[in-house]
Amino acid sequence: MGRFFPLAGLLRLRHLQQDQAASDLAEANARVAANEARRGRARSALSATSITPDTVAAMNAMAAARSSSRSMLADLDALGRNNAASLGEAQAAFDAARAEALALEKLEVRHHETVAAKDLRAEQIVLDEIASTRWHQDPTGTPTSPEKGDSE
Repeated sequence: MGRFFPLAGLLRLRHLQQDQAASDLAEANARVAANEARRGRARSALSATSITPDTVAAMNAMAAARSSSRSMLADLDALGRNNAASLGEAQAAFDAARAEALALEKLEVRHHETVAAKDLRAEQIVLDEIASTRWHQDPTGTPTSPEKGDSE
């Protein structure tokens, strides 16, 4: 097994896809929020008109304005439903991209743990070999210790 994660390129690609999905999700959230704000302003404007018409022409104009406002609210409601649907799709795409990246991240962690374990195992073998060689070099057959040499 190599020292470097063999799927690193694919992991970078998955992170780019996740970033793109996050950007799309943020755009969808912004569209939903902007539509809600426009809808709120239109509702406020529609309910705030409390002018009493003096003439029939003014009353007809007021009725036309209210009808137009209601039509605009209906359009904003339809746009809101479309934005909510695209928000759901963007959320699903982000969740899928995140899941794919997360799976590769877990593989990367396992790879690094395996490499570290192999490194530790190789280091332990070297240390054991050094200790064994030193033990065999002692004429008494017992390993030498630094304290023993200090007391003599």
